[in-house]
Amino acid sequence: MAAPKPGVVAKSADESAGTSEVPLHRKLENIWNRQRNRVVSCFECKRKHEVSDQATSTNCPGCSAHIDLRDYKVTTSFSRTIRTRGDVHLTNKGDLSSTSVICRSGVIEGKLRGNLQCEESMTIDLVGKIPGRIAAQSIVVERKSDIQCFRRVTVTNIDIKGRMSAEIVASGAVTIRKTGTLEGNVTAKSIAIEKGGMFSGQLVIGQANLTQGELLPETKSAEPKAKPDVSVGAAHPLPAT
Repeated sequence: MAAPKPGVVAKSADESAGTSEVPLHRKLENIWNRQRNRVVSCFECKRKHEVSDQATSTNCPGCSAHIDLRDYKVTTSFSRTIRTRGDVHLTNKGDLSSTSVICRSGVIEGKLRGNLQCEESMTIDLVGKIPGRIAAQSIVVERKSDIQCFRRVTVTNIDIKGRMSAEIVASGAVTIRKTGTLEGNVTAKSIAIEKGGMFSGQLVIGQANLTQGELLPETKSAEPKAKPDVSVGAAHPLPAT
């Protein structure tokens, strides 16, 4: 057997095979990309289960209801109802006149005529009017926005960087940035207004779970004096005027 040449390091068969192996971090990346999942809840029974992030639909293991997982990008006139656990992007040329839209997250840049409910976040970058109800866990009104909402906005936290006119009920915080302007009645757990930000309207702090038609905290009226031979039943609210 000939001796190895000077300057050349001999490697065993095992060492040579080891040089062709894929690094561990690459293996982990490949596994992560293949197995990325997310949890969705059923629209009907609210049961949650795990699905692949690449899936476009699934069936609830509890009630067998169909669940749409697709993302929607609206670039023209669109009037069909959307109910998906995916995202909705209404572009500046889009016109969404659906009566009801339910999605995971939404980006609003075009005309929104109906109601929009986002499971997670909503970003509004629009100059115009929103006649329907909007609701989300978090809403961001971008700096160039100038919107007027005709119906109540229900949200956990809202961040206002542009101009907004609306009635807001927030179970968390309302934040008005230095470039933001908010006009309307607000009920929230807290409000923060940066220097330069503007707010005009009625403000109720500390109550978030208000029912439809309520804004001001209830004031207890004086109890009427009991009269003989008159049974006292449950009090009934007066009709709204």
